[in-house]
Amino acid sequence: MKAIAEFAMRGRFQALLLTVGGAGSILFCWISAAVLALVTLRRGAGMGAQLWFWALLPSGLVWYTTGDSGPLALLTGTLVLALVLRATVSLPLAVLASIVTGAFAGLSVLILGEHYLDQMVAVFGEFLAQLEQNLSQGGEAVVLPRPTNLQIAGMLGAGTAMSSVLCLLLARYWQAALYNPGGFGDEFRAMRYAPGVATAMALVAVAVSALGVEYRTWAVIGMLPLNFAGLALVHARVRSRGQGSGWLFGFYAAWIIFDPLKLMVVFAAIADSWFDFRQRWPGLKSAKPGQDLDRGEDD
Repeated sequence: MKAIAEFAMRGRFQALLLTVGGAGSILFCWISAAVLALVTLRRGAGMGAQLWFWALLPSGLVWYTTGDSGPLALLTGTLVLALVLRATVSLPLAVLASIVTGAFAGLSVLILGEHYLDQMVAVFGEFLAQLEQNLSQGGEAVVLPRPTNLQIAGMLGAGTAMSSVLCLLLARYWQAALYNPGGFGDEFRAMRYAPGVATAMALVAVAVSALGVEYRTWAVIGMLPLNFAGLALVHARVRSRGQGSGWLFGFYAAWIIFDPLKLMVVFAAIADSWFDFRQRWPGLKSAKPGQDLDRGEDD
């Protein structure tokens, strides 16, 4: 993966080739988004905007031909987060901005992609109908709830927000690997929010979720920064105790499978915002964010 970053930073043409090459592919758009973020962080907003402009051609074509605005939303969302990170030199603030990008992506597809949402509702309906048939064999009939356009739009917005953050983190990892080895790990493990910010995110998410089942996917968008802050806390604890990567692999496997663990991670992030657990844990380095940003090359 580091080879991709090295190739992208060789020059403008190489970065353009990688960004445009994957922008029209649903499977490889994340590489384009990460390269776009890397160039924006290192070279500046001007260069990042140029790459994004050229990436509009293939990603816009995908949107026009299939109705799927996912690649375009991912590229745009990742660019916004990279611009926030470069301007503020604060990873927590950049991740916090994913709430705005996720909500905007969800609202955009809700307003402009009605036909695409109808197609997705139909696909989900066929899948659930087949699942109901299988579950109902030899017993009582099973009826599963169908998702609505509003729910799917929120799900797509949450997916865009999460993917944008992951692409940004990959770009920061690449940047640190090239210019400040080990810096990304320290920066990520130090990620946390002030008590007021963390509490506000939790209250807003609960309030949105209380509006009804259809809004729960939208509430997920508001909780994403707390999820990442909680995962950063887990990484910090593993580093403090000297545990290996195998423990983290097991944790992520359980985190993906068990929803209660996701809630525990969020609660841990909220508690950490009030009590700052890292101050009590030995073996953690203080992060020095921003020292690998080359502000002299903004063009």
